[in-house]
Amino acid sequence: MKEFALKYGCNPNQKPSRIYMADGSDLPLTILNGRPGYINFLDALNAWQLVKELKEATGMAAATSFKHVSPTSASVGKPLSEAHKKACFVDDVAGLDENPLACAYARARGTDRLCSFGDWVALSDTCDALTASLIAREVSDGVIAPGYTDEALAILKGKRKGGYNVVAIDPGYVPAEQETKQVYGITFQQGRNNFRIDRSLLENLVTQNKTLPPSAQIDLIVALITLKYTQSNSVCYAWDGQAIGVGAGQQSRIHCTRLAGSKADTFFLRMHPKTLALPFREDLGRPGRDNVIDGYINGNEEDVCAEGIWQNYFTSRPEPLTEAEKRAYLDKITGVALGSDAFFPFPDNVKRARASGVSYIAQPGGSIRDDLVIEECDKWGIAMAFTGMRLFHH
Repeated sequence: MKEFALKYGCNPNQKPSRIYMADGSDLPLTILNGRPGYINFLDALNAWQLVKELKEATGMAAATSFKHVSPTSASVGKPLSEAHKKACFVDDVAGLDENPLACAYARARGTDRLCSFGDWVALSDTCDALTASLIAREVSDGVIAPGYTDEALAILKGKRKGGYNVVAIDPGYVPAEQETKQVYGITFQQGRNNFRIDRSLLENLVTQNKTLPPSAQIDLIVALITLKYTQSNSVCYAWDGQAIGVGAGQQSRIHCTRLAGSKADTFFLRMHPKTLALPFREDLGRPGRDNVIDGYINGNEEDVCAEGIWQNYFTSRPEPLTEAEKRAYLDKITGVALGSDAFFPFPDNVKRARASGVSYIAQPGGSIRDDLVIEECDKWGIAMAFTGMRLFHH
């Protein structure tokens, strides 16, 4: 297939639309089911690069959940604790611990369930039946992977009344060194960002604390590779092999840090005993539970514990999760890693990061206030590496 006609571009008025290879060669992908759109392919191809690179850097199966050309999360295939399984709605899945790809997907999809609603999935390895069965339970637009077992493909073809988008990509495909794009009729060209992210990038520890355990190194690699495919400015919190809070596309870095930090806090509070014990009505679906859990943790549009409201969601009235209880729970969290796609211009980013349990930071360095940022890290015993490389993505 040398080209594929799309229904329309980013919006219905943007026609005609297609994907094709400029040199006339065949596309390195096969559409096995559905009819993906313009934004679907933007998500799919960015997401595939992320999981491919994450697998190469860690040697572990990887998955990501993409929405509007930025990841909601990305993860490697580490087993989940029982509380983590329950928070991700996979505590009923047999055989999960023995399937790294399914674990990676469960983590990536379960991290920020509000933002992952209607996502695009990318998998580093051949999709198996168990992973496909997890995808089938969620509201999603499509999936890209290097291959699918027959059973997995049959499961996915049954999703969305047979219209679910399933794309296979050639894992050996290598794009040209130069890439181009057009804006307002003007063509831009640049070299592809082939910068390799691995453990060697974390050797320049500039803080008094120079201890960076292997688990933290994996988390920082997850954070940095996630940032490489996230709309800039961006900051990413990672923990236990997965991105748990992504702040993308903000003009101010502190806003990135705050946004990503609030998502990381919500991720942890989903595993608070009170949250895990919420007495949901059986007729409340998974997306509805996601919204209610977010409301329970963050307040937002309504008090889900209030009289006359709780009855819509619960079989009995739950006790609220107070601000004091949330703070006490979050204050016990440590060992979180944080990556930034560009330098921290002020130490306020470190202060906000510490409030979400950050113990390790990787950022390019190069600010005129690097000394103040390092001083703030030293104040709290945070280990920080200067990578020397910006990771902007537009």
